Amino acid sequence: MEKQLDYAAVRAAAGRIAGAVRPVSVIPAGEGISYALEFLQHTGSFKARGARNFLAAHRDAGTLPAAGITIASGGNAGLACAWAARAESVPATVFLPATAPRVKVERLRGYGADVRLGGDRYDEALAACREFAARSGALSSHAYDHPLIAAGAGTLLEEIRDAVPGLDTVVVAVGGGGLFAGIATAAREHGVRVVAVEPENCRALNAALEAGRPVDVPVDSVAADSLGASRVSADALAALRQENAESVLVPDAAITAARRALWEEHRIVVEAGAATALAAVRVAARPLGERVAVVLCGANTDPADLGTDRGA
Repeated sequence: MEKQLDYAAVRAAAGRIAGAVRPVSVIPAGEGISYALEFLQHTGSFKARGARNFLAAHRDAGTLPAAGITIASGGNAGLACAWAARAESVPATVFLPATAPRVKVERLRGYGADVRLGGDRYDEALAACREFAARSGALSSHAYDHPLIAAGAGTLLEEIRDAVPGLDTVVVAVGGGGLFAGIATAAREHGVRVVAVEPENCRALNAALEAGRPVDVPVDSVAADSLGASRVSADALAALRQENAESVLVPDAAITAARRALWEEHRIVVEAGAATALAAVRVAARPLGERVAVVLCGANTDPADLGTDRGA
């Protein structure tokens, strides 16, 4: 199924997933700052949007096989895929690194997925997933690098604009780049600036910009369980090269502090990956905009570690 990531794809995704996902709640969080509480989404992260769009598009096209769907995921994309597959009454087989958080593994099994653990990194899980898809005939999805996945994520921008009149900037964490690519695609249509935030030691998008192409990067961060892609999508790099897009890096200490601040000030518990976006706002040397929305994108985490020094 050949698809292109453009604004029309985001609008089509909005039509497909209407009524199947939760509209984002947006709250004021300070002067000119709002939080988009996407961690309240089904499965605990924004990934539900892309997964539901991906399966619905294949269902409508008659290309959803009886063998079901398979995906490699650090956790959140797998949860979303399993949830969406259950809604379509097809099996889901999810490949994760052996290092995946236990809370995500347990929730995956709760959605009825066949969970397969192996290797220490996402790319090892991805290789196993591709081999399984070739052998079984299952439809292979991707955690972030597919236009249907990114377009589904991009529907979030439309909802944030409805909630924040005059929105000029949205701040979003980046792992593999699906959320950023989708949001940036929609934001460009409306003249909204997008700030793409990565941990200093998980900088696949920033490194791709420097190199002029997606490149492999090392992954070492408190946010690696959700932002630990070793290579960013080509769509994300293309989106970053457009006007009104900026790449920002933040240290792990700032991520940990932002995550703890969300708990202490708002009683909000999010993953370190979600706190990464807020970290950029907290450490910025200059205002990022007059009307800024920070996407808090996932909360599949263990709140027991909020009081620890590591924080994630």
